[in-house]
Amino acid sequence: MIILPVLVLQACGQVSLPFGTRADDGGEPPAVAQPADAQTPRPMTRPDADAAVVPAGQPVTAGQGLGDTLASLGAPTEPGLWLRTGLVTQVTPGQVTAPGGATVQVELRPSGAAAGAGSQLSLDGFRALGVPLTQLVRLQVRVR
Repeated sequence: MIILPVLVLQACGQVSLPFGTRADDGGEPPAVAQPADAQTPRPMTRPDADAAVVPAGQPVTAGQGLGDTLASLGAPTEPGLWLRTGLVTQVTPGQVTAPGGATVQVELRPSGAAAGAGSQLSLDGFRALGVPLTQLVRLQVRVR
């Protein structure tokens, strides 16, 4: 019972407790994040980051494999079978294959992100593949 009022007063700066220091009480100032430099470790590029991307204006051939992508659920209010991905730079008919072998034809939509940044699959796409909506799924992406 007595601890609560003491903690409230300490938070207001009225009471100084021995187990905490504040910057304005002569304690150490809070640490400030330093900008990264050349010695700062960086994450490695994902293996699928170098996957083939269909450049704008360049023809694509049916059956052309674009690579693998890790897909999450896209906007559930957007109807249809589509995959928003960095593997394409223009809307292209395609197909995706889930690890179990289920395949569905989709509209490949550009996401504007890098090829290895992951993708979003439509709600209808998840249902057609029989994949749980809360699961990330690795998909093989091909041009149709």
